[in-house]
Amino acid sequence: MVTRQRGRPRSFDRLTALEQATMAFWEHGYETTSVADLTRVMGISAPSLYSAFGDKRTLFEEVVEAYAGSYGSYGDRAFTEEPTARGAIGRLLRESAELFTESGHPRGCLMISAAVNCSTPEVEEALRARREANLTSFEARIRRDVEAGELAPGTDARALARFSGAVLQGMSQQARDGATREDLAAVAEWAMRSWPAAAPGEGQGEGQGMTPAAAPEKAPETPAGRGA
Repeated sequence: MVTRQRGRPRSFDRLTALEQATMAFWEHGYETTSVADLTRVMGISAPSLYSAFGDKRTLFEEVVEAYAGSYGSYGDRAFTEEPTARGAIGRLLRESAELFTESGHPRGCLMISAAVNCSTPEVEEALRARREANLTSFEARIRRDVEAGELAPGTDARALARFSGAVLQGMSQQARDGATREDLAAVAEWAMRSWPAAAPGEGQGEGQGMTPAAAPEKAPETPAGRGA
């Protein structure tokens, strides 16, 4: 006996459609991206969208997960591969200068820009929770380095973590405003110059133990890091 298949087979590639939705949310944010916008860029009907992804919010949740595992995965790699907080956060900022400005996708960070003017509490809170989790990771790594003597005793781990997060968020917005990779790479270098040294009188090389007031008047012409 032949069993008839229920429903119609999908006529679109789900991963491609998800990538197209990612681009839409990344460019326009959650609130101003409508279901009509999504079906247009994804090339599918509204019933197909609901069948494959659920509603707009559940689609966005999947987009965020996909973004974290692809475009945003460089942050996890930096914290996994770099032995110190200085190395991990410095690498994160330098590589952000590249991601936030490279061609082929919208500028800035989806998890930062998609939350702008968002009036849906569940979405706003979910994105805030992700950003706060990042700050918690920054702070934990900084505290560990203080305990290990990599950073000076008395370093305010919470303030340094929030400073680093503020730089990252500012870089995302500046990228959307038209800042170049070179502009943002210089911001990353200046940010890392404000980090405390491992101990008084030690680690005073480039990028260590310098405050903004003590830094050279001219920013480095060739920022360090990948692609410099």
